[in-house]
Amino acid sequence: MSKTIQIRDVDDDVYAVLVRRAAEGGFTVPEFLRREIVRLANRPSIEEWLERTRRRQSDATPAEVLEAFDEMRGAWPDAGR
Repeated sequence: MSKTIQIRDVDDDVYAVLVRRAAEGGFTVPEFLRREIVRLANRPSIEEWLERTRRRQSDATPAEVLEAFDEMRGAWPDAGR
């Protein structure tokens, strides 16, 4: 059985953003929020995600991880000094 959720005291500027985003997707605000709530409910909580990632094994060393981050990030702005 479906449930009804009511949210009170939403700031005008927040509601205006919701109206805009809903309109961009061709939805009403309730339709947009329903879709967002379903998306949110389907994501793991931070605790669940951390627990899953803690169980993963990796052969990468901390130095290799830092090197990969450096490659992705690029040179630091003051790297030549």
